[in-house]
Amino acid sequence: MKADPSAQLKLLELQAIDSQIDQLRHQRANPPQAAEIATLTSRRTETTGWVRDQQIVVDDLAVVQAQADADVEQVKARRKRDQDRIDAGLVSNPKDLERMQHELQSLERRIGTLEDEELEVMERLEEAQTGLTALTSDLAEIEQQLAALTQARAEEAAALDERIADASARRTPVAEGIAADLLALYEKLRAAKGGVGAALLRARQCGGCMLTLDNLEIAQIRTRAADEVVRCEECSRILVRTDESGL
Repeated sequence: MKADPSAQLKLLELQAIDSQIDQLRHQRANPPQAAEIATLTSRRTETTGWVRDQQIVVDDLAVVQAQADADVEQVKARRKRDQDRIDAGLVSNPKDLERMQHELQSLERRIGTLEDEELEVMERLEEAQTGLTALTSDLAEIEQQLAALTQARAEEAAALDERIADASARRTPVAEGIAADLLALYEKLRAAKGGVGAALLRARQCGGCMLTLDNLEIAQIRTRAADEVVRCEECSRILVRTDESGL
């Protein structure tokens, strides 16, 4: 294949732009926040589950406390009713009076027991609510960190998109100045060689595979016409010759 030396030089310019675009796209696909976002997302899922479970504990204990409160109030109301009857002199029969006084003593003991149970439930509920508050606070902090990282990722992605668009705009006129057959070969090699289709031959070294050409290869290249497209025998990339090639 033959191509004007100036067109071959344009390949180096095109390669530089393409390498920049590839690098930018790699950065776009692999944001620095990705690992931390993944970790925080996992923590958020885990913490959300803990919050849900702890909320169930709190709700259950709240029901138990409500029932304990109701039990205490019910017994107190019964005690008050009996005491009011005695105080009002409505119980005149000595045996009935003695029975009611014994019942009042039983009610007092029952109230004491229920209030102890009520206090225990209140303490358990308070502890559960404290745990729920701590978990909710942790979840809110995780959400805040995630929001900040997601925003930073989005801003960096937007900036990279602008740089990619700018590089792509610069690429178009450069690519249009290269013959179709040479451009097609370059694109084919780029796809097969990790994004590098053309490289500078500098100081007898291929800029693609970074291997130094032996004397025989150099001698053969030296005899080729300036418009002949040279390929590296080791990596097959297009070798662009300049004054720096060491020929």
